[in-house]
Amino acid sequence: MGKIFCLMGKSATGKDTIYKRLTEDRELLLRRLVTYTTRPIRDGETEGREYHFVDEETLERLEKAGKVVELRVYDTVQGLWKYFTVCDDNMDLEHHSYAVIGTLEAWNAMRKYFGQDIMVPIYIEVEDGLRLSRALERERQQAEPHYAELCRRFLADQEDFSEENLKKAHITRRFQNTDLAACLSEIKLFIQNQPIV
Repeated sequence: MGKIFCLMGKSATGKDTIYKRLTEDRELLLRRLVTYTTRPIRDGETEGREYHFVDEETLERLEKAGKVVELRVYDTVQGLWKYFTVCDDNMDLEHHSYAVIGTLEAWNAMRKYFGQDIMVPIYIEVEDGLRLSRALERERQQAEPHYAELCRRFLADQEDFSEENLKKAHITRRFQNTDLAACLSEIKLFIQNQPIV
């Protein structure tokens, strides 16, 4: 039986880069579990890589089919954005393991849906000052930077990933991403040492 490795952390901790490297590692053989969103695609993003970018009608159709595992709604400065995980016909946990990027809310819902033996948390941390600097630099690269949304996300992360919430979600192991190569090496070893169910 495969596992689902859920990468979590505050914004600008390097989750996307780590996710990309882990899913490209031929030794790990992790498949991508790409989540969905109704938010607009950003410059540099690709459909099916960071997210599946869909409209409200697609979300409603997936919900009616009973395929939505978890759904989060964020009231952003640009309107309501929805993020959600779908268990579709392509998922084969009997033979494969997956990696997914999620929030604590998503982690809790997926853990309930798939079971604690299947779900494995990978919590990534970066010092707040460095994280804010990274987020600002990334936003500057956008054709239309949205600094207010960046600030909203940064502040929301403080509450979402509070120590109390991490404890409630049974997140104890942390990976520091101050050096990408070292962090990746530590996470890879952690994944390889997971017991087979």
